[in-house]
Amino acid sequence: MTTAARFEPAGPLRGSLRAPPDKSISHRAALLAGFGAGTTKLTRYLDSADTRSTLGAVEALGARVDVLGTDDGALTVEIEGFGLRGASEPAAGRSIGVGNAGTLIRLLAGLLAGQQGRRFTLDGDESIRRRPMGRVTEPLALMGASVDASAGGVAPIMIGGSALRGIDYSLPVASAQVKSCLLLAGLLAEGPTNLREPAETRDHTERMLRASGVRVRSERDVGLPAAATPGTVGVDPVVALELPDMSIPGDPSSAAFHLVAALITPRSDARISGVGLNPTRIGLLGILNRMGAIIEVDEDAPEAGEPLGTLRARAGSLRGTRVEPAEVALAIDELPLVGLLGCFAEGETIVRGAAELRHKESDRIGSVVAALRAMGGEVEDFEDGYAVTGTGGLRGGLVDSRGDHRLAMLGAVAGLASAEGVTVEGFAAAGVSYPGFERDLRSLAG
Repeated sequence: MTTAARFEPAGPLRGSLRAPPDKSISHRAALLAGFGAGTTKLTRYLDSADTRSTLGAVEALGARVDVLGTDDGALTVEIEGFGLRGASEPAAGRSIGVGNAGTLIRLLAGLLAGQQGRRFTLDGDESIRRRPMGRVTEPLALMGASVDASAGGVAPIMIGGSALRGIDYSLPVASAQVKSCLLLAGLLAEGPTNLREPAETRDHTERMLRASGVRVRSERDVGLPAAATPGTVGVDPVVALELPDMSIPGDPSSAAFHLVAALITPRSDARISGVGLNPTRIGLLGILNRMGAIIEVDEDAPEAGEPLGTLRARAGSLRGTRVEPAEVALAIDELPLVGLLGCFAEGETIVRGAAELRHKESDRIGSVVAALRAMGGEVEDFEDGYAVTGTGGLRGGLVDSRGDHRLAMLGAVAGLASAEGVTVEGFAAAGVSYPGFERDLRSLAG
């Protein structure tokens, strides 16, 4: 992606936006609908490269996928599933393409590992072929799966559907993708599957499985306080699942870019409506609160068990903070924005315990540090994070997205609040998760 876009300094950001549909929930909804019984209608399904890959994957495996309409970056999709154990084996030599979607390749591996007697290959773009897959292939092998990554533990992944057995497993790294992969495999296994997390991670899979008729065991079932960690979660094998029709909530990770833009651009006041407020996704709000950010939350009625609301952000003074390792999993996608905020805050902002960022679409520690320095920021990098010394703002300059959608959007936000503007090389990467991002951001700038 070589397309460049220029973002000049802006006056106050004003107005209201509706958050784009949540990418994580869109992926999961399409997968459960495809592997489910009957037909499921999904409204406000995210229309992006990543989520289109998921529709293509379930269709290639035998689901009927009908796009009934599109509206403002969202699709209405009807999916007729092939059943939990009914995935079709692709023609010889054909792989299931996942594009740039790390969530898709890891969750789908769990579902395909139990498709007995059938063989599958999962492959994606250059970014996917750099991301570690051993974190799912190794525990799947403990369940009896025949699953092999390519040299270096990366995609393509070769899967031979096998008889699986449930396991008790402690995740070495807090990862919603790994947890979800193993829970989905557990639905196809003999005996219970029980997982322990070192820290709480997003629970969209658990909520959606419950909505599909699956009993998910967790701390909540035995009356332990929600804040108790480390957590445990488990499932038993099921014959079938059936996801009800649902509307996809707004993505808090995408909304975060507009919130941060309003916080760092003087005299700004912006509202983002329809934002998912799942407690496992709003770690950024706690960080913003410590930084003194002016944020208001107005809760709405929930959607399919997912809480929703409107967020209002107003510009004001910020102070540095420290993000501890225990907070990382609940704000993993927003941590690059914490680095940007640190440039505009008083004092030092430190992020530690975030080594997982090095295994995203780009090395997000190296990428964020390079981008902030290119714009005049004072940043020190660590193996597991970074420290930013606030200087009151950024000069501006040239940012290379490195094919990473979140880095592309970060550069755009920084440009509006900078002194001289920012050119983002490879800005088209933003379309992976938020195709309408530039339009929405510029609408706030007037």
